[in-house]
Amino acid sequence: LVPLAAERDATVVLGVNLDDLGDHRPGQAAASRRGARFPFVEVGLDKAAVRALARHLGLDVWDKPAAACLASRVPYGTPVTAEVLARIETAEAGLLALGFREVRVRHHGDVARIEVPLADLERLVTDRAAVVGAVRAAGYRWVTVDLEGLRSGNLNVVLGPDGRLPVRR
Repeated sequence: LVPLAAERDATVVLGVNLDDLGDHRPGQAAASRRGARFPFVEVGLDKAAVRALARHLGLDVWDKPAAACLASRVPYGTPVTAEVLARIETAEAGLLALGFREVRVRHHGDVARIEVPLADLERLVTDRAAVVGAVRAAGYRWVTVDLEGLRSGNLNVVLGPDGRLPVRR
């Protein structure tokens, strides 16, 4: 987008807020290096402040669940392809159609690892036939549930303290 914006004398802006700065987000760093701006960070707004401002302005999306990039569901070292992203998107759409408001499907090859808020875990298991059907319809062979629930950035647990993948010898 940055080259397109430059052609039009425009600036790319992202909805990054102060709460987003504590996590390893390579796409965010790349966008910053390419000249993108983060206005919420520049004026010191965290997620709660952005939501409060949106509510004050009467925006109906003020409490919309976070919608991280689908590539964030793919473990480091796994190629991100259009097919993989389509499988994730289809699986998540199927789960949202079942009434889950917030869901992440982590892609591990033929295995889909579902994350929902802890409060929704029981319903995920109770409705397991529909859940499994929705996820298998996306092309996954095995369907698993992450008992720790929905956690932002949980694929980063494999990174070292420097934010890089450890070198295997």
